[in-house]
Amino acid sequence: MEIDAAVHRQLGELVAGMRGLQESIRRLEEGSVRAEDKAATSRAAVHQRMDQLVDRVGDLEAAVSTIDSNVAEMKPVTDDVKRWKLMGIGALGVTGIAAMALGVSFAEAIRRIVFVIIGKG
Repeated sequence: MEIDAAVHRQLGELVAGMRGLQESIRRLEEGSVRAEDKAATSRAAVHQRMDQLVDRVGDLEAAVSTIDSNVAEMKPVTDDVKRWKLMGIGALGVTGIAAMALGVSFAEAIRRIVFVIIGKG
């Protein structure tokens, strides 16, 4: 009978150990499932952000292309305006010199007229 009690006790310990192992395995499986769910959610979020980035980069490329074409169209106009500015500055310089010469000539003419009137000429 002592052998039967010892065997029953050892079988009971084995059964309890097996139940403990089964519970541990079940918790590990649940943790693994939760981790896989979290990883899948994280991957989905990363893919969504990547899709948004791809869309934004596409929009940016389109905008840059439009800006490039606009700048290419504006360049000749800008060059013309610069040329006109230089021509205008040159014309103002020539006009200034001509006005100065005319002013000196006019002042000299008035001086002579005054001298003639006063009688010193």
